[in-house]
Amino acid sequence: MSSSSRDATRASLLGRAILRDEQAWCQLVDLYGPLIAHWCKGFHLDSHRIADIVQDVFLAVSCSIGRFRSPPGAGAFRSWLWKITRHKLVDVLRHHCGPAAEGGSSAQHRLALIPDPMTIPEEEPSDQHALDELTRRAIKQIESEFQPATWAAFWRSAIDGVPTATVAAELGTNSAAVRQARSRILRRLRVYLNENES
Repeated sequence: MSSSSRDATRASLLGRAILRDEQAWCQLVDLYGPLIAHWCKGFHLDSHRIADIVQDVFLAVSCSIGRFRSPPGAGAFRSWLWKITRHKLVDVLRHHCGPAAEGGSSAQHRLALIPDPMTIPEEEPSDQHALDELTRRAIKQIESEFQPATWAAFWRSAIDGVPTATVAAELGTNSAAVRQARSRILRRLRVYLNENES
């Protein structure tokens, strides 16, 4: 593998997407598309409308990603993505979710289900489950970058929660190697997700 190929592999996913790397865009959609859909589900939208919003969000991201500047701290890209999603949700809820032109209690009931666009939170509404799922998708995307033994040490210690000494004994290595594998992959994961790169 050339040094430029290694550099591209090691760069954050966002950095590669800014450079219009096609594989990075596919990974970005696979990684964050489900999170955007999760956000939209909280607003009682049907699956077709959610798919449209996800597509519109990525179109907007494509047009403006070159201007994105990551402030320090975790979740900066997710926060930016939420702002774009929120804008799309406000548009949809204002223009497309009005009740049918009919009277009666069923129309009133449907109207009551439609969120007021002004009540959409300013802050990213991700719950811990959604963030865990995002991390699982990212872990799956970076797995091929590591040797199987390194990955096994990381998985058993960081994901399965097995004590370091036990993992070392299972894998026929030492505790320092297990800690190093875990640290290396967690650091790679943070860079990949554009979290606290500094």
